[in-house]
Amino acid sequence: MAKQTIGIGSSANDGTGDAIRTAFDKSNDNFNELYNVAGNLTLSALGSGTSFALDFSAATTFTATASGAATFNFSNALQGQVIDLILSGNYAITFAETGSTFNKVGSTDYDGSTNNLIQIVCTDSTSGSKIYHYSVGAYTSDTTP
Repeated sequence: MAKQTIGIGSSANDGTGDAIRTAFDKSNDNFNELYNVAGNLTLSALGSGTSFALDFSAATTFTATASGAATFNFSNALQGQVIDLILSGNYAITFAETGSTFNKVGSTDYDGSTNNLIQIVCTDSTSGSKIYHYSVGAYTSDTTP
């Protein structure tokens, strides 16, 4: 659903704006859409394997364990959208989406001998030629900053 704009008229009390019921109905629809999107922004456990679907519309955080050389197939990304991939498994990984470009930010490579957080941002969601930037960081449990 697209955002519904509430008609407020040209000036106060000129009778050209939306009726109160119509205005609140549009407002409720807008809030429902926001809550539905926010409700989908959760963690998705992809499990263990060698082929994974990274559906950007399904979650904001994904966890996976590579059990062999693994491919992550991207879909449904929108410009400005960011996801986190928490990944383990000492195997080569590949990102894939037909026609898309993947750019590594920084010099840290994926290290399968430890736990990794890979953050991925879609910087252009043009159909057939999306552009992604990603960064990799190893992590360990530590309570001191």
